[in-house]
Amino acid sequence: MKKTLLLCCIILLAACPFSGWSQSQNNQANPEPVTIEVNLAQEKGKLDPVWAWFGYDEPNYTYMKDGKKLLSELAALSPVPVYVRAHNLLTSGDGTPGLKWGSTNAYTEDQNGNPVYNWTIVDKIMDTYVERGMRPLAQLGFMPEALSTKPQPYRHTWQPGQPYEKIYTGWTYPPKDYKKWADLIYAWVQHSVERYGKEKVETWYWELWNEPDSPYWSGTVEEYCKLYDYSADAVKRALPTAKIGGPHVTGPAGNRGAKFLQTFLEHCVRGTNYVTGQKGSPLDFIAYHAKGAPRLVDGRVRMDMGRQLRDISKGFEIVASYPELKQLPIIIGESDPEGCAACGMQTNPENAYRNGTMYASYTAASFARKYALADHFGINFKGAVSWSFEFENQPWFYGFRDLATNGVDKPVLNVFRMFGMMQGNRVGVSGNLAYDYLAVRDQSIRGPQPDVNALASKGANTAAVMVWNYHDLDVATPAVPVTINIKDIPAKKVTLTHYRIDQEHSNSYTVWQKMGSPQNPTSEQIAQLEKAGQLQTLGKPKKHKTKNGSLALNMSLPHQGVSLLKLDW
Repeated sequence: MKKTLLLCCIILLAACPFSGWSQSQNNQANPEPVTIEVNLAQEKGKLDPVWAWFGYDEPNYTYMKDGKKLLSELAALSPVPVYVRAHNLLTSGDGTPGLKWGSTNAYTEDQNGNPVYNWTIVDKIMDTYVERGMRPLAQLGFMPEALSTKPQPYRHTWQPGQPYEKIYTGWTYPPKDYKKWADLIYAWVQHSVERYGKEKVETWYWELWNEPDSPYWSGTVEEYCKLYDYSADAVKRALPTAKIGGPHVTGPAGNRGAKFLQTFLEHCVRGTNYVTGQKGSPLDFIAYHAKGAPRLVDGRVRMDMGRQLRDISKGFEIVASYPELKQLPIIIGESDPEGCAACGMQTNPENAYRNGTMYASYTAASFARKYALADHFGINFKGAVSWSFEFENQPWFYGFRDLATNGVDKPVLNVFRMFGMMQGNRVGVSGNLAYDYLAVRDQSIRGPQPDVNALASKGANTAAVMVWNYHDLDVATPAVPVTINIKDIPAKKVTLTHYRIDQEHSNSYTVWQKMGSPQNPTSEQIAQLEKAGQLQTLGKPKKHKTKNGSLALNMSLPHQGVSLLKLDW
């Protein structure tokens, strides 16, 4: 009888590989070795820099001390111009920053109701980008106080832990005069051309609003389409070659986001234009958002990469269903593990993933699947905005979703530095891998094995393999033995440089913890933290001889570790 019960239990566990972490822990006491095959001759498509896009709510941080420092670092890490998206570029106010808030006072009215334009703060923001060779994803929003149909209350004072609904005030409403709104947009684009030149502004993207299917927009979908028509007409009148798009809805995997996106696309393709009366509206790119959903499970953080990928996948599917739109660039305007950058782990403990290596390994693993989903649907994937920047003058490692804290880079920023060293085309990756991109989309990474996988590229006289060890559940497990077999190397000798992010490398957070987690570190400690925040190598570069164009590399990859193996010849 006991043997029969034991056999039944074994069968049940085998039939339910995603049933729990206890089985996974047992399996990983002695982790199964992973072999990754990289074929440099098997091209999968261009390695477009879809990762070189960043965004944030608080535009006034842009020209502050740590904001300028981080923007300089982002510009330096990328071989192509980085795109930056920010909210509140037309919001009324004196420019004082706040969480989930910003203002430029670009539009006011005199006592007779005549428009008054003031580009002083807008220019400070755009100048900061342009000076660094960056390009704006310039957001037409939010509604100036003098134009709002319901302006009061206007300025919010939200803080972490307070109801999120507190942020939705007078800036969320449609304009009381659509022509005045259009004149404002025309004036802004015209001013930008005069200040920066036609050729520069032609490389920008202009977008309308943010998440209009949510309380960010207090109008209807029809009113959004009307505002879009007036905005697009104004942008194109000021600069006919400018690029404008939208609608930046929330995740299309949900009915609300999908329905709004489809209604908007139908309007752009077949609807009656509110300005011209003609069929359709100008649309140069399509944008929507995609978010995961971390949770606490038995006191530990459990991510949900699958949820984010399902948003991405459904959006790709919707766009691909329109033959007229399938080749338009798609920008995932916010692409993140969850939805509130300014909610720290003190008020939202599920956000504890943000300071350490879990955020870094999640980022590596998720971007690889974004490329694969784009290939699957055959669409034009242009960019995925990481809604992560920095929060000026906040506590050290407070748990915001940011790339740096008080000017010190977090581990996740080093993943983007790794991406910046990958060139050319994506190439084939295979092996005894536990998860393909569809499995991650449909089931997330919840099985007994971690996701040990890779993204590989080949450029002129160089190749790179990014390898990660990731699981949705934040439970420490032993390092995994990994063999990387690289073939079709067109050289007899190569120089290998091994970059690593783990608990001991490229990790300012663990160094800060070892210091005792100081909230007032000394200048010497800050210098040490800044150094620890940079991307580090695992040993020195080494020369290797290839054998028949092949090279076998062995390493031990720690839990949540990310390696970049860069070959040069």
